[in-house]
Amino acid sequence: MTAFTRVPRRPLDRRLALVGAVVAGGLLLAGCGGNDDTKDAHDGSGKGATATSGATASSAAGAFNDADVSFAQMMIPHHEQALEMAGLADDRASDARIKSLAGRIEKAQDPEIATLKSWLRDWGKPEKASPGGMPGMDHGSDGADGAEHGSGGAGGADHGSGGAMGGMVSEKDMRKLEAAKGAAFDRAFASMMIDHHKGAITMAKDEKENGRNAKAKKLADDVIKNQSAEVTTLRTLLDRL
Repeated sequence: MTAFTRVPRRPLDRRLALVGAVVAGGLLLAGCGGNDDTKDAHDGSGKGATATSGATASSAAGAFNDADVSFAQMMIPHHEQALEMAGLADDRASDARIKSLAGRIEKAQDPEIATLKSWLRDWGKPEKASPGGMPGMDHGSDGADGAEHGSGGAGGADHGSGGAMGGMVSEKDMRKLEAAKGAAFDRAFASMMIDHHKGAITMAKDEKENGRNAKAKKLADDVIKNQSAEVTTLRTLLDRL
C-alpha cells in the first residue's frame, strides 16, 4: 500500500495576504487623493503657501499707509543733515553746552536713521521718494534765500506744514556754518538747529495725526518730546551767547 501524504490548506495565510493587499490599496488611494489641507498647500495655484507667506510678511512689517512712508522718507535726510551739523561742533564750537547738545543729537538721531531705513525695507518702499512726491526737497537751492536757512520769525514753523520737509538748511548756509568758529559758530548752530528741530517736530505731528504704523507713530512721539526739549535748551543758550 502506497502512502499518500495530504498537503494541508493554509486559509490563514491567504487571509493575511488579502488584508495586506487591501491596506496597500487604501494607502495608495489616500496618497493620490489627499485631504483638503494638502490640496491647498500643493495645488497648482499655491494658495495655501502664498497666504501663509503674506500673513507673515504683513505681521513683520506692520500695517502702514502713505503718511508713514512719507514720514520715514523725509525724516531720513532731515536727520542726516542734523548729524552733519552736529558733527561740525566738535572742532568749531567754543561753548561746552553746544558741544554737549550736538553729541546728544548724534546719539539720538543716528540710530533713528537706521530704524527708519529698516521700516522702508520691510514695507518694500524706496528710501528716497520721487522729487515730485517730497515737498521741500529744493531746500538746497539758493534761490529761496529770502528766509536764509529757513529761520527768522515764521519761517521755521511754516516750512514744515503741508507735508513739506521743513527746517532744512540751504547749501549756502551750511557753508557759512562750516566756515564759522567760536562764538559765531555757536550762535549760528543754535539758530539753525532750532528751525531744523521745528521742522522735524511739524513732520512728527503730521505722522501722529495721519500715520497708521504704531512704531512710526511712537518714534514721531519721541521726536516731538526730545526735540521740543532741545529747542527750549537752544533758545536759552542763544539768549546767553
